[in-house]
Amino acid sequence: MEKPDQLRELFRMQQALNERIGVQTGGMSDEEKTKWLLNYCRAMSQEIAELTDSVPWKWWAKYQKFDEQNARVEVVDLFHFLISMAQVLGMSADDVFNAYVKKNEVNFKRQETGYVAKDHSDSKHI
Repeated sequence: MEKPDQLRELFRMQQALNERIGVQTGGMSDEEKTKWLLNYCRAMSQEIAELTDSVPWKWWAKYQKFDEQNARVEVVDLFHFLISMAQVLGMSADDVFNAYVKKNEVNFKRQETGYVAKDHSDSKHI
């Protein structure tokens, strides 16, 4: 049996979870999109803080330990919110993949040229 496309499957699963929670990401007004993008940004900020707390970042505290298992959980939590944000913006797994490929090319070109100046036009095609 062929494995399903993993990114598409994540998008399908996240849509099902969002709908279970009561969030319909399709057909949102601009006001609703703004609300949910901000909600997801705030949630991601909290998840980043939780990820940070999985790493011994307090140089003055000797009691801290690296919690790799929890760090992995926090990374997955971030994926939940990133996928939800993409869905709010009407992006499919294919859209995200294609945009990632294009942006990755831009990032490589920036590195090849030394990235000495910001060029806002180099990402307009994404």
